Amino acid sequence: MAQCVQSVQEFIQDSFVPMVAVLCSEDAERVTRKNSLSFPELLRPFCRLTSEGHLRDPNNQVVVVKGLRISMTGINTRPPQTPEMHRLLSQAVSVCQPPEGSPANVITAGDYDLNISATTPWFETYRENFLQSMPASEHEFLNHYLACMLVVSSCEAVPTEQFLKLSQEQHRIQHSGEYTHPKWFIPNTLKYYVLLHDISEGDEQRADSVYEDMKQRYGTQGCYLLKINSRSGRTGADEQMPDPWSQYLHKTSIHSPVNVPLVFADGVSETHPLQLDQPTDAGYPCNNANQSVNNVDMTRPQKQASVTSHTTPTPRGTCLTLNDHDHIRQFIQEFTFRGLLPHIEKNIRQLNDQLVSRKGLSRSLFSATKKLFGGGKVPEKSIAELKNTAGLLYPSEAPELQIRKMADLCFLVQHYELAYNCYHTAKKDFLSDQAMLYAAGALEMAAVAAFLQSGAPRPYPAHYMDTAIQTYRDVCKNMLLAERCCLLSAEILKSQTKYSDAATLLIKMTSEDSDLRSALLLEQAAHCFINMRVPMVRKFAFHMILAGHRFSKAGQKRHALRCYCQALQVYKGKGWALAEDHINFTIGRQSFTLRQPDNAVAAFRHILINDSKQSAVQQTAFLREYLYVYKSMSQVTGDGSLPQLPLPCLHSSQTRVFFGHERRLAKGEKQAATHVSLDQEFDRDLSQLWRELEERVVAVVNRGAVPITFQPSQCCLNSQTDNLRYPLAVVEEPIIVEVVFRNPLKVPLALSALCLLWKFTPKDFSDPQGSTAGETITNEKETMALNDIIDTQVIPEFTLSPEETKVARLKLLPHKTGELHVLGVVYNLGTGEVDNSEGSLAEGLMCVRGQQNLEIQGSRLNMTKEEKTSVTYGPDHRLDPIIAPPMPLLEVFFINFPTGLLCGEIRKAWVEFVNVSAVPLTGLRVASTHPEFFTFGSAASDLTPVTPTAAEHCSAYKTVAMPPSVETVSLVSPAAFGVTSGDRPVVAEIPLSQGVLGPGEALQIPLWLRGPDQEGVHEINFLFYYESTEKTAKLSHRVLRHTAFICASRSLSVRATASRSNTLHSRERETEERQEGEEKNGSMLVFVDVENINTSEAGVREFHIVQVSSSSRQWRLHKCINPVGDKDSKLASRERGKLCFKATRCRTEEGGASSTSEKYTFADLNLGSEQIVSSTTPCADFFFRRGLPSEPRRGGVSTGGASQMWRQSGTDDGVTNIVKKCSEVELDIIVLWKAYVVEDNKQLILEGQLHVALQTIGKEACSLSQKEETQEMVLLKFKPDVPPPVSKPSLEQLSHLIKTCLHYPESYDHPFPQKSLCMVPVTLTVSNCSLAQVDVIVDLRHKTTSPESLEVHGSFSWLGQTQYKLQLQAQEVYRLSLKACFFQAGVYNLGTPRVFAKLAQTSAMCETSQQSAMPALIIINSV
Repeated sequence: MAQCVQSVQEFIQDSFVPMVAVLCSEDAERVTRKNSLSFPELLRPFCRLTSEGHLRDPNNQVVVVKGLRISMTGINTRPPQTPEMHRLLSQAVSVCQPPEGSPANVITAGDYDLNISATTPWFETYRENFLQSMPASEHEFLNHYLACMLVVSSCEAVPTEQFLKLSQEQHRIQHSGEYTHPKWFIPNTLKYYVLLHDISEGDEQRADSVYEDMKQRYGTQGCYLLKINSRSGRTGADEQMPDPWSQYLHKTSIHSPVNVPLVFADGVSETHPLQLDQPTDAGYPCNNANQSVNNVDMTRPQKQASVTSHTTPTPRGTCLTLNDHDHIRQFIQEFTFRGLLPHIEKNIRQLNDQLVSRKGLSRSLFSATKKLFGGGKVPEKSIAELKNTAGLLYPSEAPELQIRKMADLCFLVQHYELAYNCYHTAKKDFLSDQAMLYAAGALEMAAVAAFLQSGAPRPYPAHYMDTAIQTYRDVCKNMLLAERCCLLSAEILKSQTKYSDAATLLIKMTSEDSDLRSALLLEQAAHCFINMRVPMVRKFAFHMILAGHRFSKAGQKRHALRCYCQALQVYKGKGWALAEDHINFTIGRQSFTLRQPDNAVAAFRHILINDSKQSAVQQTAFLREYLYVYKSMSQVTGDGSLPQLPLPCLHSSQTRVFFGHERRLAKGEKQAATHVSLDQEFDRDLSQLWRELEERVVAVVNRGAVPITFQPSQCCLNSQTDNLRYPLAVVEEPIIVEVVFRNPLKVPLALSALCLLWKFTPKDFSDPQGSTAGETITNEKETMALNDIIDTQVIPEFTLSPEETKVARLKLLPHKTGELHVLGVVYNLGTGEVDNSEGSLAEGLMCVRGQQNLEIQGSRLNMTKEEKTSVTYGPDHRLDPIIAPPMPLLEVFFINFPTGLLCGEIRKAWVEFVNVSAVPLTGLRVASTHPEFFTFGSAASDLTPVTPTAAEHCSAYKTVAMPPSVETVSLVSPAAFGVTSGDRPVVAEIPLSQGVLGPGEALQIPLWLRGPDQEGVHEINFLFYYESTEKTAKLSHRVLRHTAFICASRSLSVRATASRSNTLHSRERETEERQEGEEKNGSMLVFVDVENINTSEAGVREFHIVQVSSSSRQWRLHKCINPVGDKDSKLASRERGKLCFKATRCRTEEGGASSTSEKYTFADLNLGSEQIVSSTTPCADFFFRRGLPSEPRRGGVSTGGASQMWRQSGTDDGVTNIVKKCSEVELDIIVLWKAYVVEDNKQLILEGQLHVALQTIGKEACSLSQKEETQEMVLLKFKPDVPPPVSKPSLEQLSHLIKTCLHYPESYDHPFPQKSLCMVPVTLTVSNCSLAQVDVIVDLRHKTTSPESLEVHGSFSWLGQTQYKLQLQAQEVYRLSLKACFFQAGVYNLGTPRVFAKLAQTSAMCETSQQSAMPALIIINSV
């Protein structure tokens, strides 16, 4: 049970108090009415004694009476009416509500933290009123009148006569038999005569004389002179006097005088025995004993006054002073000590003497007499009487009743020991007589008396109470007595912390006959469960729900709501979904009934926002109820602010914002740039790639450095983008906000008039300070009227299917610059079900307008130490754009842009740039992740034909008619094609006429594309950068993105090898100068191996190799050694062709010594009738933009095996560089081809070019990167790498230091019969290929010893010196004359000399053998 203000002893003592009746004359009543009080009301605050009283028991022992309270009420002869009693009890409970700010009892039990009201004053109010309204019963005397106070005014003409009249009236009421009510304790009722004197009006001397006469007549202990009204009501009205009646008299007494019926504002007569007075207070008049109780009961006088019909409280006691208060207090004390207590003591003695005198009779004889003669009992007359009494009725003088009467008297004066003995004795007698009603009453009071005995000589007999309750309820069918017994026992058990027993008892007493009683008892049982040593939280909540249900049935809506709210604390968030829904639904309904629309809306909101497990029908009912409540609330409040709606769920973090126009789709051959759209999924890696591209362009524009204020362009913001800064939008360009809605219900939802809610602060950014140009405005109340500032799109209808997640794209079009904040969405919410015409009508009514806020939490900060150790979140400004001044807007269209290309295929397309804004743009540039894929051509390139239609059937190359012949040579600088410092041009500038593209202007320029070298689908990203002609501080530039996907199919595979020529001069007889030039520059053989690896899927019939070109700073192709006639080489599917070319070093006179290192020499060898000029656009463009394989050589490439590692520091010694340069080539081969394709019964000619980078002599290079070169998984290394060893040239590189060549006749005729020895002169030419001095050793002692070689050619000998030591200067050619001696005719191999070479300045290096590439065969003929 809940805590009570009173202790259990105080509660029981105040429940059973001596009753005193009051009879007043009319004049006396008029004297008290000056204070707006009746006489009993006047005395009520002073009825508790402040000092101890004493009396003696029959054994002459002194009994101390402490804190005795007396109940004084007017006589009411009307019997109590049960319905009226129920109504007044209900009214008393309903007006006693939990006070605001009352002490809350926070209980922590497990996972629960419950905020429960510590006290239940409404229960105490009910209990006190109930106990006081108990009708007087025949079987007990506790609420019978012990005395009667006769009050007469001193202004009466003959006061003694008036006393006589009142005394006769009391005697008539008690003894005439006309009235069954009220009940009197004993026949000889104490009469106490009070003379009431009005000091302000009456004659004090006369009053004193009358009082003296009274003392003579009635004795000094039987009368009293009470002087009141020391001041008139009009004087001193401003003086504040204490009002002790306010806490008692908000209700009338339960007993009112018969002869003074007073009707109050609620129309209920005060004469009614159960009248609870004005229902504005929780306390019951007779039971509010001390100040603390009164304070609790009267905490809300203003609130409660508003419930009743009272408008302003009537001031009471206005004629009384504090002295008058003391007079009344003294009067009560005199009456009690000198009148009432002696009277009770006398009656206890008399009853005791009677009982003792009867003990002389034999108990058994007495019993036998009773059995024979019925013991003087009144015979039972009807079944109704039997049911009411559940046994016999005793006459008033029956000894059993005398024992009970004595027990009650002892109980009233707190002599509990004697009372218990008497109750115990009476109980036995009643049980032996089977008088169950009397027995139950005796059991009940015996248990209470046993509990109240000081020192607790015996334990509390709870079984007495259980038996009494069961007897009252089941045998006697008297629920009032059973309920009183239950209330007493539960309070006693609670005081003994037997909460489980108390709860069981309270629950047993719930029944269907009284909802109010059941509700109150169930609530107290719930408090028992929560107050246990181990709180039973779920039982508390369950019984609170039951109590709330019974309160609701009893019409106590506020108490029902409070019970449900307290129970919700337990069920909330614990997975009890259906129970939680039921509670919230009930709370919503009760709150709405009680005119608490905010609470009602909140409760229904909880039902709807959680993932409900209810059926669709139930959810529909919930939703309709919510809409009805919400609509009613909005009509009542009527204020402009829109409340928050719970449906549908709004996923704020998934909100995306797009700045700019949606992509315009082009028609026909035109293809618009993809840019960014809301339909694209966000890719973090791709976003970083675009950022890097933009940074590159910005760095180029700003001369190599990215500004500190650089902010990457973000057209689409979401939860994964960087939203720490305020995004920038442009005036007159739309802002699209994509909002994600989810319908959690199983019923459809219909949203209408859906639009964004925003606030906007106009600012003028042309002013350096960005001054505010106006006040902040919002569209919360008006939407259409603000369209001239920000045009807000409204979606008329937006339907969400059951449990559907759906996005809505809402548009804003700002017309002014400033700061915009998107706050949320505004819409009308209704149910999506319309069954018939009536349903559609209801649908229109059940549609409410509200809003939901878009509140986005930023990403967690994790940069500093403080941020890492705490959980802090940064701002998210995606919904707070700054509207910047006008900027240019570029649209890009691609014309004839292919989707599929052959590897290396060249295709010409066109690009159209359109400025669709009102601002001119400039500084147009493009950056790409694949700069090798496209080119806009060099500034010097020929741009004919001018239009895309004229270019349909023309070649993409610049061609010149020329028969196949020697190479055509031209020199080109890379700078002409935008290439500097050896890097590929990532950023290209697009030329504009006069550098500006005006508003509405369009520009078409050609674009050459080359298919990627690798087959497959390639993603190629273009970033177009442009600026405004007017520089603004907010937005410096804008970008446009385009992503193209190209499917590359196989075409040709080109492999090339460079071999050093063995001949040192041309075999043709040419001029000596030409010979010397060639010998000095050197020559080389280039073998080109071309294979058609195309699969027939692309429809390619055959490839034609139309031209082979070279590009290098040192070498050039000279001529084709194996020409295939005049026709170009044809390759069908899977065919392979070989071409051999002679390459020579570039001549100095072709470009001059200073320019050869900077310029490239292009040499064209056409195999057909047309020459493609490879040194112009697009061939040279794609050569300079070629892929990575040829790039590493710029920084020194390693061409040896794995045994060779170059030092990273760049301090390679001269030896290594010298040896390396001997084998370096740096020659790029460009193979130009045409392919004949059949497509739709038409033959198309495709053309393209492939690049092969020759870097080292003897090492094969390929146009396709090998699959073996793919990146393999690398093991993680946790130790530092070992530094690379000092680089040394490999054996293969050393073998290229010198070049040897044997000059001899192919056949030699010798007459062996005449001369047996044949001597043939042979010249060995040794050439130093390096730029350093080389020591050479020629050893002639080597002979071929392998049997295989001897089978082919015979053995011979060299004559003369067997070893030569030579020293060759840089690029020196030395001719050594030798003689070979043969002994017989045959074929001989002269390639036996071993040549060793080493660099002169290195002594430790081993000399390396030079092996001839081919056998040098000579035929010796015998003639």
